[in-house]
Amino acid sequence: MKLLVSVINGTEALEAIKGRANIVDVKNPREGSLGANFPRVIRQIKEIVPDHMEVSATIGDLPNLPGTASLAALGATACGANYVKAGLLGVKTSAEATHLIEEVRRAVRDYSDTSKVIAAGYADFKTVGCVDPSKLPQIACKAKADGVMIDVKVKDSKSKLFNFLDGEMLKKFVEEAHDCNLLAALAGSLDRQDLPRLYDLGADVIGVRKAVCDKRDRLKGLVQRKAVLEFAEEINSCERTRR
Repeated sequence: MKLLVSVINGTEALEAIKGRANIVDVKNPREGSLGANFPRVIRQIKEIVPDHMEVSATIGDLPNLPGTASLAALGATACGANYVKAGLLGVKTSAEATHLIEEVRRAVRDYSDTSKVIAAGYADFKTVGCVDPSKLPQIACKAKADGVMIDVKVKDSKSKLFNFLDGEMLKKFVEEAHDCNLLAALAGSLDRQDLPRLYDLGADVIGVRKAVCDKRDRLKGLVQRKAVLEFAEEINSCERTRR
């Protein structure tokens, strides 16, 4: 299981690197759960991250505008992102979601054969009115994307992933993703104590920000290498004890 740490600038990226994150995720939380950062920031962080690590970039909590989404995806890919994460906020149906992700995938593939497209949905879909994330594996499969992710859109005291989806639902999500040869990622106010449970669910990637920021403040706090390292060590512990 890989550790993805969301950062907002080069300083935080260095903390994530020194904390032994596997994937440095470039995000702008002030623009939303999967808010997009600036191209200059993605390029800067890509230059900082060593070759053995990967860079992902969010391109926004997207409206149902496939053209806008595909242009954003191309920009992130051109800046060096290994993973492009598209938040499916504005789509209401599987057909709309498939079309948007398909256009994102086309834009990415036209530029790079190696960058991967991740279709991201929201565990609190009933509240925010977007497509049910349980449908993501089939959506991504039809769109020929590379992976799926569930996060939480509304970041408040109740925003934890497990407050919306139970273990059985998440296990099914991961299994269906793997049946389609898709990477399965989980995020949403996850804590270090959640890692054994996430590992047992079979998640390929877990994403964090709040739990590794000082004062657990995802907006004003800064990523701390010590907290990142604690997550990395806990994942290593899960791998040792569950082999």
